[in-house]
Amino acid sequence: MKRLTRSTADRWIAGICGGIGEYLEIDPNVIRVIWVILTVITGFIAGIIIYILLWIILPEGGQVRPVETFGEA
Repeated sequence: MKRLTRSTADRWIAGICGGIGEYLEIDPNVIRVIWVILTVITGFIAGIIIYILLWIILPEGGQVRPVETFGEA
């Protein structure tokens, strides 16, 4: 199953647009242009806040949750 993550290979700042591009299987530069246009149209604040929230929420690509094992030393 495909998961939305931040890109570790195609990143300019946090890998958000690269991760969305990988998830949707399109060029991340298209996502970047769309994000910039929407951010400018909405007055910058909304786009910046959404980007920061995604930076906090989305895990970095390749990260997995540690598996807890009981009884192993």
